[in-house]
Amino acid sequence: MNLAFIPSPSTGVIELGPIPLRGYAFCIIIGVFVAVWFGNKRWIARGGRAGTVADIAVWAVPFGLVGGRLYHVVTDYQLYFSDGENWVDAFKIWEGGLGIWGAIALGAVGAWIGCRRRGIPLPAWADALAPGIAIAQAIGRWGNWFNQELYGKPTDLPWAVEISEGANRVAGTYHPTFLYESLWCLGVALLVVWADRRFKLGHGRAFALYVAAYCAGRAWIEYLRVDEAHHVLGLRLNVWTAIIVFVLAVTYIVVSARMRPGREEIVEPAAAEPAGTGEADGEAREDGTGAAPAEDTDAPDADVRDTDAEAKAPEGDGSPQKADKS
Repeated sequence: MNLAFIPSPSTGVIELGPIPLRGYAFCIIIGVFVAVWFGNKRWIARGGRAGTVADIAVWAVPFGLVGGRLYHVVTDYQLYFSDGENWVDAFKIWEGGLGIWGAIALGAVGAWIGCRRRGIPLPAWADALAPGIAIAQAIGRWGNWFNQELYGKPTDLPWAVEISEGANRVAGTYHPTFLYESLWCLGVALLVVWADRRFKLGHGRAFALYVAAYCAGRAWIEYLRVDEAHHVLGLRLNVWTAIIVFVLAVTYIVVSARMRPGREEIVEPAAAEPAGTGEADGEAREDGTGAAPAEDTDAPDADVRDTDAEAKAPEGDGSPQKADKS
């Protein structure tokens, strides 16, 4: 008998008057805000403008949610389109079911659109956001705890999670794979921050490191899960996905480091230019005086003033008195 375990919430919904606050959705929203906040700090440190990360996230987040849901529905279609199931449930994202692979893939498309509109490189933006995404995943996984889903094999370990009787689940204590992944993601975030400071990662390599490190943990965590999933050659589909994406991420790091070593010097061109730049400002910076040089049309007037001064100068030493030009 297991005397120590992590209890699960009796319900995943908190009623705030007429408004239901669902734990799963709440965790996702908090994770997004933390990712944008931390990504903004890193973007500013790289030389970008405040608010740029949030502006691009407006594109990336909706695309990511759609992509994550699509991946889940496609890979677990039997939950929605088999006999006795209601296909309308495929749209009930608050009940759980987001595939990180689809979220990252389609979210990158949205981010690319946002970056293109702002004229900044997508790899640099992804590098700034990478550890924030890992933290967002760590927070989001607790949404699975509210829904009592994504647990592992039965265990009597002190940190086992208690699962109550319900649809498609048997009461008992199981490996809290949501907790394992949450802690792993926090470790990934720390790894990316450390490596970025130590090796000055650029051109998307910080993001690729996040992807590779996450996949390494996801592979063994996925092995512990007991929820229904498709298998290929004896392994769960998500394990194969993690292996393939891991290889691609590592390959990108190696090839990118050889082709484009170092880090981008300018991540947001608009942030590198002072406000109010124009032709006159550009000439002023080149002149080095801090102000635009006088126009050529002023030169003739100066000559006229000099001539008048000479004509009115009193005779003294036999030479005309010149105007002071100091």
